[in-house]
Amino acid sequence: MKRILVLCTGNRCRSQMTHGILKNIDSQLDVHSAGIKPASEVHPLGIKVMAEIGINISKHYPKHVEQYLGQTWDYVITVCGGANENCPIFIGKVGKRLHIGFDDPDAFKGTEEEILPEFRRVRDEIKKKMQEFYDAEIQNL
Repeated sequence: MKRILVLCTGNRCRSQMTHGILKNIDSQLDVHSAGIKPASEVHPLGIKVMAEIGINISKHYPKHVEQYLGQTWDYVITVCGGANENCPIFIGKVGKRLHIGFDDPDAFKGTEEEILPEFRRVRDEIKKKMQEFYDAEIQNL
């Protein structure tokens, strides 16, 4: 069983969606997600767009990366997108560190109707990239 930690700044959108998608790809993976400045909740639109593809992350909640320090991980994946973001650096026992960046759907402003397409686009990008990661890194072992 591979242990994977997904990191982002707030553990509100991208890392939570990535966490859910990886568990959906392979339920045997031990997946966790965290942030360096955890938000108070998972973004409601993140929960909504994940439910649209049959993945329930409604019980997820943001966690601080500190609770995972000192543990051993096969992979630590950072998912922050823009270079101006504070993507966390994880110090610990890690097999591979990967950066697979995505736009922050929480950065888009407007009505729910205007923002939902961005959440769906990012979700679909995460789904595609995590399947590629799984096929290349996990399944080929």
